Amino acid sequence: MDTEKLRFIEEVTTNADAVQERVLGEILARNAETEYLGNRCDLAGATDRATFRAKVPMVEYEDLLPYIRRIANGDRSPILTGPGHPVTEFFTSSGTSGGERKLIPTVEDEFHRRMMLGGLIKSVIIQYVSGFDEGCGLYFHFAKSETTTPGGLPARTVQTRLFKSEAFQKLPPGALTSPVAAILCPDAFQSMYAQVLCGLCQRHRVVRVGAVFASGVLRAVRFFQQNWEQLAADIEAGELTDRVTDPSVREAVAGVLRPDPELAQFVRAEGSGSNGDSGAGIIARIWPNTKYLDTVVTGSMAQYVPILNHYSGGLPIISKMYVSSEASVGLNLSPMCDPSEVSYTIMPTTAYFEFLPVDDAAGDAPAASHLLVELAGVEAGREYELVVTTYAGLYRYRVGDVLRVTGFHNAAPRVRFVRRRNVLLSIESDKTDEAELQRAVERASALLRRHGGGAVLDYTSRACAETIPGHYVIYWELMVVGDGGESVDDDGDVLGRCCLEMEEAMNSVYRQSRVADGSIGPLEIRVVRSGTFEELADYAVSHGASIGQYKVPRRVTAPGVIQLLDSRVISSHFSPALPHWAPAHTLNSTGDRQKCSASA
Repeated sequence: MDTEKLRFIEEVTTNADAVQERVLGEILARNAETEYLGNRCDLAGATDRATFRAKVPMVEYEDLLPYIRRIANGDRSPILTGPGHPVTEFFTSSGTSGGERKLIPTVEDEFHRRMMLGGLIKSVIIQYVSGFDEGCGLYFHFAKSETTTPGGLPARTVQTRLFKSEAFQKLPPGALTSPVAAILCPDAFQSMYAQVLCGLCQRHRVVRVGAVFASGVLRAVRFFQQNWEQLAADIEAGELTDRVTDPSVREAVAGVLRPDPELAQFVRAEGSGSNGDSGAGIIARIWPNTKYLDTVVTGSMAQYVPILNHYSGGLPIISKMYVSSEASVGLNLSPMCDPSEVSYTIMPTTAYFEFLPVDDAAGDAPAASHLLVELAGVEAGREYELVVTTYAGLYRYRVGDVLRVTGFHNAAPRVRFVRRRNVLLSIESDKTDEAELQRAVERASALLRRHGGGAVLDYTSRACAETIPGHYVIYWELMVVGDGGESVDDDGDVLGRCCLEMEEAMNSVYRQSRVADGSIGPLEIRVVRSGTFEELADYAVSHGASIGQYKVPRRVTAPGVIQLLDSRVISSHFSPALPHWAPAHTLNSTGDRQKCSASA
């Protein structure tokens, strides 16, 4: 079976262009009768590349929003997909539109296409990891809250769809240490507690440890460091703490938890010595048969690699696949490579792929469809924005991912994820762009002025990965009014409230991560002394920047720049509370927010 899958990979990547032409023809043929292709694009049933390129425009989410609203509100006519392949649900993208999650239409067979990609990568990893099937996986997975649109269609993340699928529910007993009930539990603490506890009880069976994102693995380690005493007590007594109240979780854990004084003693020894800056190699010690970590460490997750190496004792890290809410894209065919060298080979069977050169897409002028390059036409070393046409009704859709072509596997390009277009800050699934950060700073600055604390003279930011969970750090240089000197604060901690005010201005994905998921820590404002941003400009010029073209970066990543800023900090303030967040909303036909029924 694995040999057949590997042969399939070789075949489709060798004939990548022909496969892409076939895929495009299939997509256009099955969706020929749609309102979008027929009326807007005047495609008239054509399925060839030339007509497609001439008549179908490149679009963004906002261009499709009127069609998506109609589908979400119950219009079952063939709007984006053909009559034989209706939209069955929406995947909620972590990208945001107007502060809310995007609704990405999907069809029934698209999920099976994604599952097939997972089967292919397993066959690849087996070639590199001996004993892959000899144990089980410890994965820290969490289902997100889901909604139902006014028209009755589910709206949820791809991962939540997977966890609730029949295939996942019927995984062989012992394939994963985490019970499905714990993964589906809506309470973040109870879910994590049960998963860590079950992982400890089966520690010698674990051969791989993972989470969707690298930050998720680190959150689990930190959770153990904060809760080891209760975990040890439960293991010693063989009884689950009363803090876990979900009946289905308690029942599932009862099938695993047994009194084990020896394991409890081990947990206490590891826990008592792992807090603070210690804990080196803790993953490898607790789960001694672990062969690798399975998690995404590309893009913004790359910042977590050093601390992952610290906690794992240098275990290999595998980033298996490149998938998005819009489409499954590619596989890492060299899974044991260094995280900094991860590239994904695009699988030409999953969607029709085109690429927008980022140099041509730069600036304020709108990018034109004629600039798009087909999969077979990309050049190694160049960067492109990914554009997809899918079986589920997206046509020449800008995903927003910027990729660098690193080479080819046969005729299929290998790409490295570089960044999200226009995204400034990201800790996990959150994406904050420059305009959003600017609005948040302005809102907090207005609060500061109302309390007589002065004004924000300048600012920059960074995503801080030194804490678990990570958090946003905003550097402020203030213009102080009155005799307050450089320290701007009072008994009510105005700057702390400014942190919370910024968080309230963030999009719903950020606020859900803060409130419901606990995957982002409190936002921090670090006030720097007067003149710091002049020093920052001098530093940039001394390192080659043009003095005439220099502008303050709204995000900093260079270690020297961060060191300069941190050496000038005169006070630090954190958000004192959680921002407001409620389960997701969708859009009604007029574009107003409409609350949907939520379930876990």
